Amino acid sequence: MAGKFHLVGVGPGDPELMTIKGANILRSVDIVAFPQKPDTDSLALKIAAPHLRSNIEQMPIILPMEKSRHPARNIYERAVLQIGEKLDEGICVAYLCEGDPFFYGSAMYLFARLSHQYDVRIIPGISSLNAAASAIKRPLAARDEILKILPATLDDETLLKELEGTEAAAIIKVGRHFDRVKDVIIKSGHANGAMVIEHASRSSETIRPLNSPDIRELSYFSIILCYGGQEEWGRKVLSKGGG
Repeated sequence: MAGKFHLVGVGPGDPELMTIKGANILRSVDIVAFPQKPDTDSLALKIAAPHLRSNIEQMPIILPMEKSRHPARNIYERAVLQIGEKLDEGICVAYLCEGDPFFYGSAMYLFARLSHQYDVRIIPGISSLNAAASAIKRPLAARDEILKILPATLDDETLLKELEGTEAAAIIKVGRHFDRVKDVIIKSGHANGAMVIEHASRSSETIRPLNSPDIRELSYFSIILCYGGQEEWGRKVLSKGGG
């Protein structure tokens, strides 16, 4: 029988935020695969490390830095062959996914290629959005509010259109797009109370207001949480009968 393939969400960064099920899976599999950029350590592996057996076989999947999709596609095709060979031998493999496997994760490319032939299990993980909301001590959305999740890679016109009239928004993949996105947020009227969270739940976590003068450059692992209107959320919830 072929081995099982597990897509394991390792959470936003703090190893203690991994699920019990995810940790149990990692202790049971024969091989752990993980994404890794050239000449860098794997963040997913670092998060999962406390939950791995010391002698577990590691399978790094080296992902290119190029923006073109073709190099990445070739990498995933080779990874599928590599993983498939192990599964055919009856060996169980876990692939580590930062955050949640199906929330803007590379795991979806492996799932699309392997799920037709093998038993693929998805182990959900806590996303960076949940960690960011906890960091600023404010819900992503309250009561009947509508939450929008917007990639910072959207063009200005689309981003502004999506923000206008929105009660709560999470802008992800901010990084080098910060200055441009900040201008759009100001135009949309969401700047008041907007917070920038970098490396949520990790030891390097930082939390700053959108208008903080010391924000020069952000990493890819940055999120902006912003809200329409100026009413404090706690007062808003209580005024509508909550609690």
